[in-house]
Amino acid sequence: MEIKLTDRAAEWFESEMSLHSGDFVRFYVRYGGSSPIQQGFSLGVNKEEPMDPGIEMKKNGITYFVETRDVWYFDQYDLIVDYDEKQDEPIYDYK
Repeated sequence: MEIKLTDRAAEWFESEMSLHSGDFVRFYVRYGGSSPIQQGFSLGVNKEEPMDPGIEMKKNGITYFVETRDVWYFDQYDLIVDYDEKQDEPIYDYK
């Protein structure tokens, strides 16, 4: 499992979450919502430091990660984060 983040998505996170080099962004599992890979769960995002990162990637000095306890959610899929110009928000895909 990998996290892949487009340049435009990274720009959105940096702007919307007031991120700077050295910051951390966690992708986590939320109960409820909808997901194409896990019924009854959805993906959440938060600015916080990792405790036990299972997967991580760096872009522009910012670390994007998933805690080990949340890796099950991705079920062997990669998380692809892109940006939707019309909606002005990130798009999450699983490949």
